[in-house]
Amino acid sequence: MFRNKSIEEFIEVLSSKEPVPGGGGASALAGTMGTALARMVGNLTLGKKKYIDVQEDISVLQQKTLILTGELMDLIDKDAEVFLPLSKAYSLPGATLEEREYKDRVMEEALNIACSVPVMIMEKSYQMLLLLGEYADKGLKIAISDVAVSSVMLRAAISGASVNVYINTKIMKDRNKAEGLNSHCDDLMQKGMDLADKIFERIEKKLR
Repeated sequence: MFRNKSIEEFIEVLSSKEPVPGGGGASALAGTMGTALARMVGNLTLGKKKYIDVQEDISVLQQKTLILTGELMDLIDKDAEVFLPLSKAYSLPGATLEEREYKDRVMEEALNIACSVPVMIMEKSYQMLLLLGEYADKGLKIAISDVAVSSVMLRAAISGASVNVYINTKIMKDRNKAEGLNSHCDDLMQKGMDLADKIFERIEKKLR
C-alpha cells in the first residue's frame, strides 16, 4: 500500500520504471495534501477566542474534510489497483481473430475500470474546493496562505486526474461511454479550475 510508505519511499517508486504509482496516484496525493492543508487551517482556528463565532462552522467543515482526506488517500492505492489489469491487457496476444476479439473485450472492461478512479479523484477534489471558500472566509487569517496552497493542490489533482481519464477514453471502442466520461470530466475541469482560481486570486489579492 503506497499510502503507508514514507514520502521518500513514495517518491522513489514514483520515479522508477514501475507502472504504478503514476500520474493518477500523484494526483490523488495532491488532492489529499489539499484537504490536509485545509484541515490544518481549521485546527489552527478551533479554540481561538477571536474566532468564537465560527467554531461550530469550522467543526462541521473539519468533519467533512476529514472524510474527503480519507477517501482521496484511499484513491492513491486504488488507482494502482485498477491500472494493473489494464497494463496486463495491453500485453495480451492478438495474432488470431479470436485472440484479438478477446483482447478487445478485456481491454474495454479494463479501460472502463481504469477511468473510474481518476474520475473519483476529480469529484472528491471538487467537493473539497466547494468547502474551501468557507475556510478562506472563516479560518485563521494568518494561515490564509495555506488555503491558497490548498486550492493549488486541488486544482492540480483535478487537472492531473483528467488526463488519466482522457488517455483511456481515447481508445475505447464504446464511443458513447467514452464521450459520456469525457463530458463529465470536462464539466469538472471547468468548474474546478474556475473555483480554484477564484479562491487563489481572492487570497492573493488580500496578501499583496
